Amino acid sequence: MAQKTGAYTVQTVQKAFEILEYLTEDRAVATHKSIALKFEMSPNKTFRLLATLCESGLVEQDISTGNFRLGINSFSLAQKLAGNSNIISIAHPVIVQLAKKHDEAVYMTIIKGDDVLFLDMADCHQQIKAESLVGKSFPYFTNAAGKVMKALESAEVIEWLKSKKYGKSRNIPNSDFLASELLEIRSNGGVAIDSGGLGEGLISVAVAVKDYAGHVIGAITMHGPSFRLVRERIEREIIPSLLEAAALASQRFGYMPA
Repeated sequence: MAQKTGAYTVQTVQKAFEILEYLTEDRAVATHKSIALKFEMSPNKTFRLLATLCESGLVEQDISTGNFRLGINSFSLAQKLAGNSNIISIAHPVIVQLAKKHDEAVYMTIIKGDDVLFLDMADCHQQIKAESLVGKSFPYFTNAAGKVMKALESAEVIEWLKSKKYGKSRNIPNSDFLASELLEIRSNGGVAIDSGGLGEGLISVAVAVKDYAGHVIGAITMHGPSFRLVRERIEREIIPSLLEAAALASQRFGYMPA
């Protein structure tokens, strides 16, 4: 006799996974009460489940606000899982060399749904640097990595933006300006530069990585404070290095430029 879908699932474990997924999104309020309401659980069951997740280090609670957020063990687990992926194993040596050469943080990013996921990082040794973005996601039109990937992914995105339909569906207030920005990225060799999109006083420079079929599969992104990533340094040092690194990574993914 065939079993119904979910016949062998453990409901409490399933709820735990749903809560972890819920907490991956930036939330101003994720209290015991709001989580109980969200997942239609009793206060007692919610308390016991959150206590278990906190004890494991997958979730932690801010004592001052009572809000829950992902714990350090969640990020550690995510990095271990990501470390086995093909993208990480191929791209990591490339971003490590970039980080060593320029002493700035370098990331491998990918598109995940409507967001950019900062998948892997090679850190720098600077005393002043931005907070790590590994494991974090941002809407793709808010940062250099997302813009360069969408700009080179397909010209259709730009046409949709011009038609305003795509922009309205994504809550983009100035789709004409964004369309022009993506066109410029396509015409300038596939380099995107962003100021402030990932934090005040921070600069990101990104170039796309392609696979054997010529599809954009990610972007290499250098990220740091604006007082170090000045325009002259970006143009003379960083952009040439990023383009060279992206070409190497793409080659390792089987990409052969025409």
